[in-house]
Amino acid sequence: MITVGILTISDRCSRGEQEDKSGDVIRKVMSRFDGRVIEYAIVPDEKDNIIRKLTEWADKGGIDIIITTGGTGLAERDVTPEATIEVVSRTVPGFSETMRARNLKRTAHAMLSREVCGVRDRTLIVNLPGKPNGVKECLLAILPALPHAVEVIKGEASE
Repeated sequence: MITVGILTISDRCSRGEQEDKSGDVIRKVMSRFDGRVIEYAIVPDEKDNIIRKLTEWADKGGIDIIITTGGTGLAERDVTPEATIEVVSRTVPGFSETMRARNLKRTAHAMLSREVCGVRDRTLIVNLPGKPNGVKECLLAILPALPHAVEVIKGEASE
């Protein structure tokens, strides 16, 4: 079983003005994948809040994958990639490339997405877009590699 933290980054969801449909999609996909969500939070699109939550969850241990949703576009308040880059020690560009490639088959706008994936200590951090359809497509694209990635990060398997 893989332990998961879901971090939704959305001004509207954090103010209770909108339901977190993307977080629900992550929860459903990961439960079918034998993932157990042990942390869940919603924060506004503010870099310091994102950094704080990612660092807190990764540093306390026990979470194999932190999956974020939202804040990966080109809008001025979309700062999830910048926050993630400050938190991780190593990036995993193959996940980001795979997600963009999959979504490019659906829309040319996928090339505007700025998801970052990386590792902090023994936790994989994966940025997903904010729209539910994009979340599902991206997560399904990288799902086959997630178990092995977690095993390698935890030192349970070799590359």
